[in-house]
Amino acid sequence: MNRYMSLLLWVGIGGALGACARYTVYVLAQKWLGSSFPYATLFVNTAGSALMGLLSGTLALKWHWSSEVQAMVFVGMLGAFTTFSTFTLDVATLYQRNSWIKLMAYTSLSCVLPIAGMIAGLYTARLVMTKNS
Repeated sequence: MNRYMSLLLWVGIGGALGACARYTVYVLAQKWLGSSFPYATLFVNTAGSALMGLLSGTLALKWHWSSEVQAMVFVGMLGAFTTFSTFTLDVATLYQRNSWIKLMAYTSLSCVLPIAGMIAGLYTARLVMTKNS
């Protein structure tokens, strides 16, 4: 199997895991919080960004993963778990419902919280990895 096909297989495995995790979050969010606000998308984008920051910061400072594992985790799992295309659909739905306050809140939070999650993840990785060195 050539290198591209090997990496593609790893991305596919990670993508399946990430998509299943995202679906689980959607089911639980609707069960617990209802469907009047896109809580699940907001959560997965924020959590996924935080995890991306934590893992990429940790990799840069301490761990060394193979390119296969990196492709599986970053492109596959986290790529399938986070949902920018779903975000745009949620915005369009809120727009069609004339839910202007929810639309503005959701759009603002979806921009700010994932960035904060990424920064928090990077900070946490640096704090933990440099403390244990």
